[in-house]
Amino acid sequence: MTGTSESPTPAPDREIWDVVIIGGGAAGLSAALILARARRRVLVLDTQEPRNRFAPHMHGVLSRDGYAPLDLVADGRREVRAADGVIVDARAIEARATGDGFEVVTADGARFTGRRLIVASGMRDALPDIPGLAEQWGRGVVACPYCDGYEASGRAIGVLLGSAAGVHKAHMLRAYSDDITVFTALAEALPEQDRRVLAQRGIRIDDRAVTGVVTEGDRVNALRLVDGAVVQVDVVFAEPAMAARDDVLRLLGADRAEGPMGAWTAVDALGRTSVPGVWAVGNAANPGALVPIAMGSGATAALAVNGEMIAEEVAAAQAAVAVRTSEEAA
Repeated sequence: MTGTSESPTPAPDREIWDVVIIGGGAAGLSAALILARARRRVLVLDTQEPRNRFAPHMHGVLSRDGYAPLDLVADGRREVRAADGVIVDARAIEARATGDGFEVVTADGARFTGRRLIVASGMRDALPDIPGLAEQWGRGVVACPYCDGYEASGRAIGVLLGSAAGVHKAHMLRAYSDDITVFTALAEALPEQDRRVLAQRGIRIDDRAVTGVVTEGDRVNALRLVDGAVVQVDVVFAEPAMAARDDVLRLLGADRAEGPMGAWTAVDALGRTSVPGVWAVGNAANPGALVPIAMGSGATAALAVNGEMIAEEVAAAQAAVAVRTSEEAA
């Protein structure tokens, strides 16, 4: 292996990696760094499509608040390679268990085998089909109050509900502004009690359909409604439909569990899935994993994987000692 940024694609018929990691975002690179520094032979397969790539800055990341997400990934790639981890730009599309562990197949037909598999493939956001919304995604249109609420302090906030349960986001944002309008047309009818509580907290409700985003320069200025009216907002908090990039996990037969955000791959506290030898980390396992949580889940899984491998190595040594002792006694 090499520690340079020009890592050659490993020959699949000659290499059996200790760990293959699918996904090179915050979770996958965190796992790769821990394992590479533990002297494990680590291969990361990455499409360079982190979920937060549309955002110019990330927030709530200790020591990196305001840092660009793609810069964080670039830093991580350099660190992993400096520790002799190998990163290949490739899209994993299949995986299956083998006698050696797991074989992963990429879109270009390459095949890689690892004794363990960590899936850090993340998830995707599907925005409502409203003109102008996608163009502002990650800047004037965002999703997470913890990530972008502070920057919206004192501004006019629009909350674009996708479900009645999304009302909680409006209540979270109330800490940042007293100028909040909830747009309900995309959601099912709000219960009367929810409407009264929103009103009690000074949050406006608008049931008209949103038909477009009005911008001034490159900034959100307002939302256009179905009747032609325009409601001034400075930032829009949307509720995109979230879907895990979990095709590989489904092919391997990993169990799912229902949660507040739908069915997601079930993992234990260490990131283990129901498939022995397979871990899932970051948004592949937790749709609510912010960057620090994703990084922590990658590190947690890496420690568990390395600990499991050490236990196997110790057990093999103990078995060898037992055989030798038996032979000596004979």
